[in-house]
Amino acid sequence: MVRIRLRRIGLKGQPTYRVVAADKESPRDGRFLEILGVYNPRTNPATVHLKEDRVYHWMKNGALPSESVTQIFKYTGVLDRFERFKKGEAVETLVAEATEAEARRAAPVKTRRD
Repeated sequence: MVRIRLRRIGLKGQPTYRVVAADKESPRDGRFLEILGVYNPRTNPATVHLKEDRVYHWMKNGALPSESVTQIFKYTGVLDRFERFKKGEAVETLVAEATEAEARRAAPVKTRRD
């Protein structure tokens, strides 16, 4: 069975993760099938870059996301867009929508000073 899960990279005390499709029985930092994205929790807000078309491909073929990846997918809106993909919406429109959402998340937050 294929799982979509996190693979730790980075220095000691400075974790960064790759979102990968891997066989369920392979170790956390072991063999994987494909890199689907990157997750960096050290930035504020957390940085997430995903290849959504490949995520849809793996999930369509039965890959299950781990609990932590499910939370990341909810945060980025991938699960909602995957439901629309299953109903027949085109991948291109969903990926375009995802890039717009990612650009909005990455935009600097303006705060009002008193």
